[in-house]
Parts: sequence; C-alpha cells; structure tokens
Amino acid sequence: MGGSCTQRRPAGRRQVLFPFLLPLFYPALCEQIRYSIPEELAKGSVVGNLAKDLGLSVLDVSARKLRVSAEKLLFNVDAESGDLLVKDRIDREQICKERRRCELQLEAVVENPLNIFHIIVVVEDINDHAPQFDKKEIHLEIFESVSSGTRISLDPATDPDINTNSVKDYQISPNPYFSLMVRVNSDGSKYPELSLEKPLDREKQRSHSLILTALDGGGPPRSATAQIEISVKDTNDNPPVFSKDEYRISISENLPPGSSVLLVTATDQDEGAHAEIHYYFRSTAQSTRHMFSLDEKTGMIKNNQSLDFEDIERYTMEVEAKDGGGLSTQCKVIIDILDENDNSPEIIITSLSDEILEGSLPGMVVALFKTRDRDSGGNGEVTCHIGRDVPFKIYSSSNNYYKLVTDGALDREQTLEYSVTITATDRGKPPLSSSTTITLHITDINDNAPVFHQAFYVVHVAENNPPGTSIAQVSASDPDLGPNGHISYSILASDLEPRALSSYVSVSAQSGVVFAQRAFDHEQLRAFELTLQARDHGSPALSANVSLRVLVGDRNDNAPRVLYPAPGPDGSALFDMVPRAAQPGYLVTKVVAVDADSGHNAWLSYHVLQASEPGLFSVGLRTGEVRTARALGDRDAARQRLLVAVRDGGQPALSATATLLLVFADSLQEALPDLSDHSEPTDPQAELQFYLVVALALISVLFLLAVILAVALHLRRSSSPAAWGCFQPGVCVKSGPVVPPNYSEGTLPYSYNLCVAHTGKTEFNFLRCSDPLHSTQDIVCGDSPGALIPLQSGNDLTSHPETLTPVSFIFFSSVTFY
Repeated sequence: MGGSCTQRRPAGRRQVLFPFLLPLFYPALCEQIRYSIPEELAKGSVVGNLAKDLGLSVLDVSARKLRVSAEKLLFNVDAESGDLLVKDRIDREQICKERRRCELQLEAVVENPLNIFHIIVVVEDINDHAPQFDKKEIHLEIFESVSSGTRISLDPATDPDINTNSVKDYQISPNPYFSLMVRVNSDGSKYPELSLEKPLDREKQRSHSLILTALDGGGPPRSATAQIEISVKDTNDNPPVFSKDEYRISISENLPPGSSVLLVTATDQDEGAHAEIHYYFRSTAQSTRHMFSLDEKTGMIKNNQSLDFEDIERYTMEVEAKDGGGLSTQCKVIIDILDENDNSPEIIITSLSDEILEGSLPGMVVALFKTRDRDSGGNGEVTCHIGRDVPFKIYSSSNNYYKLVTDGALDREQTLEYSVTITATDRGKPPLSSSTTITLHITDINDNAPVFHQAFYVVHVAENNPPGTSIAQVSASDPDLGPNGHISYSILASDLEPRALSSYVSVSAQSGVVFAQRAFDHEQLRAFELTLQARDHGSPALSANVSLRVLVGDRNDNAPRVLYPAPGPDGSALFDMVPRAAQPGYLVTKVVAVDADSGHNAWLSYHVLQASEPGLFSVGLRTGEVRTARALGDRDAARQRLLVAVRDGGQPALSATATLLLVFADSLQEALPDLSDHSEPTDPQAELQFYLVVALALISVLFLLAVILAVALHLRRSSSPAAWGCFQPGVCVKSGPVVPPNYSEGTLPYSYNLCVAHTGKTEFNFLRCSDPLHSTQDIVCGDSPGALIPLQSGNDLTSHPETLTPVSFIFFSSVTFY
C-alpha cells in the first residue's frame, strides 16, 4: 500500500511487523496501516508518522497533497512533518458505544498520481469512567424466616469502560448478618449478591444499613457506592420461579414500535400477597430500557422505539420476578435483531478532479469513491454502474472502493461538461439502490485550427479607389476558448512584388479587414492574389490559409485616342483627295482610334459631328470608315471639312474628335489651288493663331526673297557657273526623302504614301534629278509635309520637267481630344 504495516498499542508505541521482509513484500502483503492509540488523547497528539509509513518523503506531503478522509474527521495530517495528528476529542464510549473492539477506518489520499490507502486506528480504552449504580439507595425487604446462606441479588454497577477498566470487584461495609458474594456470568460480567450469614430476628433488629462499593480495574481504580437499606419482614418461604432461566427470541428490525416482543412468566407457591408477582428490569443498560418496556404485572416486553440492526444487533437484559413477600428470582432475556434490507447503499466521493483536459488518454483517474451499506450479508453487498452515454467507466480498486476513469475521447468543443450518474445497488430482496451525480468539467486545449468561413474569397474593386478604403474582409472561427480561440490575421504571400506588397494592401490583425493602401489602376494591374493566414494564440499555435483574389474593375477614365488620321509633325492637318467621279459608297479614308479602358468602356462608336455638306459623307458606326453617301453635285464645294467624333461606351461617355479636310479633284494640279487657298476652321481662336502664323510666314518669306535676290544679283555679276550647282542633276532635295507613317497595318486596310515639296508660288516647281528613279518608288520632293507624288519613268521626268502626275489624292488631318 505504500507504507509500513504498523499497529498502535495503548501505550502509544508502534510495533513494526516483518521488519526485515517488509521492504520486499509490503506492496503485495500490506493492505492496511494500523495504529493503536488510547482514547481521550489531547488535540494535536501524534498518532504516527503517516508519511513515513506510506514511504513518502517530507517534501511529498505537500507536493502530493497527503490528506485523510473519513465520515467524521477526527484526524489530520501535519503538512510539514507528515505526522497523523489528533484533531478532535476521541471518546471510545461515544464512538463505539458498547462494542468491545473500537476501530476507526480512515483513507489516506495522495495525488500525482492519485491513490488511496486504508488506515485503521484502534482506540484503546482508558479508565476515564467510574462505576455507577442506577440507584444511590437500595431498599430491600427480607423476611425473618429466611435461612442462613440465602443470597439476595443486588443491582450491579455499570461502567462504560471495558476489559480491566470495567467493574472488577464489589465490597460491602462490615456487618455480622450479611456478607458479599460476587457472581460471575458466562460473559464475564460480575453481579453482587448479599449472603445471609445468620438468621434475622425482626424483634431484635427491624432494619440494617449497608454500604456497597463497586471498584473497577483501572490504575488507579475508580469506585462508586450505594446505600443499602434492609427491612426485615415476616416469613415468605417460597420465591417466584420463572418458566425458563433464559429466554431467547429473534425479531425483525422492521417491527413497528409498541409491538409485543416476549412474555416472561414466573410462579410462586405461596398464597395471598406473598404470591403476587411483579416484574422488573435488572442489570440492564439504559439504552435497552429505553428501547423496551416491561409490564410489571403481566411480564410482557414491548419495543418502545424502532429497531435498527445496524445500530445494535442483540439486546441482553435481566428480568426479576418479585413476590409480595419480597422474594425474587431472575431470568435472562436475549433478543436478537434480524437484518432487513432497509438501508440503501451510500456513495461517498473521496476525491474528484477539478479539471479534465480534453484529449486525455483513456484510463485516466478522474474520481475516487466508495460505497457503504449498513445492512449485512447479501443486503450489504453493493455493485456500482454508470450510464452508457458517457466516455467514462468504473472499476473496483479494493473492497467497496471504486475508480472513475476515462473510457473514450473527450472533446470540449462537442461537450463542455459531463454529468455522470453513479448508481449503487445492493443484493437484497427487493434490492435497494441510490445514485449520485457528479459534474466533470472539460478543460480546453488548442486542438482546433482556425477555419475560414469560405474556401476562397474573390472581391471586385473598382479602379481609382481612395487609398485606405476597405476592400474585403476575411473571417475565420476557432471553437477553442481563450487564447486558443483568439485569432490574428496576416498576409502570408502574394503574387505581387514582396517590396511593393505593403504599398498595395494591408490587413487588420484583429478584424481581418483588407485595406487598399493606394488607388488601383485597371490599365496597369487588373488582378492580384493574396494568401491570408488566420493564426490562433495557443501553444503551439495553429493556423489556416485562404486565397483572396482581388479583381480591379475598370472605370471609364480614359478617353479614346485617334491613331489615324494623325496630325503632321508641325500640327497641321492633311488633306484627302477624292475623285470627282466617286460613286456613293466610295471609301475615302478610315478613322482609327483606340481606348485604354476595357469592356463596354472601350466599345467605340464613330459619328459625324460637323460637315461642310451634310449628307455628302457617312461614317461607319463601328468601323470608322468614311465613305461618300452620294455623288458630288455641281453646287457642292470642292473642298469639304468633316469633323468626326469618337465616343466610348462608358457612363459618362468620353470622346475625341478627328478633323478630315477632303478635296474633290482628279489630279494634283487641280487640287493645288485648293491646298494653297484653304482656310482654317472658323474657330476665332484658331483663326487668330492662323493669321499670326501667316503674318510671321510672310515676313519670313519677304526676308528670304530679299536675301535670295541679293545673292542672285551677286551671282549674276560674277557670272560663276558654280553658283548654279544646286540646280544640277543629282541634287534633288537637301533634307532628303521623308517617309510618312505607314498605316497599312492594324485596322486601317489602306496605304497612303505622301511626298512633300517646297512651293514658292501657287503652282509647284519640281527640280529634275539627274539619276533616273524606278517607277515603283516614291520620292519626296520637298521639306514640307503634305504631298506625296508617285514617280513616273525617267523619260517622263525628262520630257516634262515642270509637270508631274499627282497621286490619287493628297490629305491633311488634325486630331483634337476632349
């Protein structure tokens, strides 16, 4: 049992059993630790070193919480020394009443691990009670005819002490007529009897006074006295006689109070008053007299109170029958109480764990309890069981002691606590049972990782959002408690650059709200993905990840941009030449535009915003193709201005415009007058700028003409042929050919090649080049953009130095954004 098998004797010394073999065999042989102490020990007296007897060190006493438990706690354990100390008054007579062997059963409980040890403390009797007579004065009546040697029984003294401390001897004061005899019964009890030494003579002495002294066997002995008054009466020579010297009967403990138990009868051969018999209790404990009553006249014994086998199993009493002449006789009555199954089992919880960790392994002890049934035999045999719907089971560890252990997995998130009902049932007929319910609280551990409410998140954010705006919120839950269920959020990974991540988004660690740190631009970043982590504060911490995909939605924040026709390098517009014989549907040109937005915001439409001749041209709504709507009339001007608007599909819509200047002509020479005489738009601001530019150009031209004239005069005077070298063959253009943009790719299915040349007058003057050019090539014959003339064969250039065949048409365009 984890201690030595010792037994305390009355002197307080401890006798050690098996001192040499015990260290090897005590775990298997010792089931109880026994101490023996005298009663009435002072509070705080040492019963024995319990820690040492259990094999525990002084440090283990407090560390393992050594303590004792009992129904009435008369002892406790010193936490510093491990001694078992007396806590309350120990009165053997009060605790064990009339039992000759007085044993107190204790349980010593230790934890870490939880265990229990059985302790028996034997309480030895001390001589703390003096004998006591029921009556301080005893009155006897003796007839004078009584012969010598007659014995007269006297009421014995009672002493609650036992063994040698009980009544040991009687003494009587000296008297010539009487002597004292002590009768010893089979159970060891002693009864005083007066013995008549010589005949009485009423005429000489009518009464006698004696002092009866009772002595116990204690050291020093205690005593009690009673005064005996003897009255001498006339002769009554026949005492009563009982039908039995000993009456024995067995009755059920369930006998109702007031029931007849036994009838004792005695007869007397005398007549008259000497034959009238009365019955009395003698040598009977007070408890028995309270339990039973005796009818003085009939000798009927009845129970006054309910009987209880568990308190007293047997009652012993003496009944005296006394006749009218003072003679008496005695008989012994023994009443055995039969046990009935009238006590339900009791369940006593000796130890209960305050907290049980979820996830504890099966077999962990959570409670210790014992059962007790005051009945005996099969009525006192108890079995225990619990319900089947709890993850616990019980098994017997020793006599009437049980352990409640875990028998399955414990999950606090499913069940916070368990109410376990323990039922104890005896084997009586019918069986009785009792039950008690204990509540076991399950303590949380961090066994659940956070769980996001969605498997993944997709959010749509419109571009140009204000920085710091909340764009999404992720949420996770954790069924654990306290820090185990407190969740923090963070960004674990992203498909953005790690250095740029913090400038794009952030997440609140407490709420899981995702904030945009900057304004998003759909044209630069259309989507990105984040990996968010939810992490609890348990130890170790558990976490879960979720993907958040952010889709940046497009806003209509980009106006259309016209790619063709594009303005010239100096911002001037280009002309398109249209044959005069163009039929309706003739493709003049195509307006090409793009929009950086996407979706409906980039869906472009083309509209004629302003035209010199409404109805002359049409524009494809989706293609931007400019076609003739009808043939050119006689009243229609040769030069037309067309303003085309390009709108996107956004709300509100954004737009851009393209200005087309169209000239109806069949040749370049026919179109040149219109080229030189074309006017700018009627916009006042534009006209003012135009006039300023024209004025500046005229001044420059006049200055150049003056310089050229001066140089020409100087050359003519010198008559140097080298001065005209610039007009020699092979020198065409100083600046070299200029190739305009090629729009043959993309959405415009036509190619337009231009040649730009200086013009000094209203008509073009072309210089003849000495080297012949291929017919399939184009030549740029001047520095000014706006005219491109396809080359003819070399012979044509030689024969017609002043005239070149123009291309299909000459164009000029300008673009304006709104």
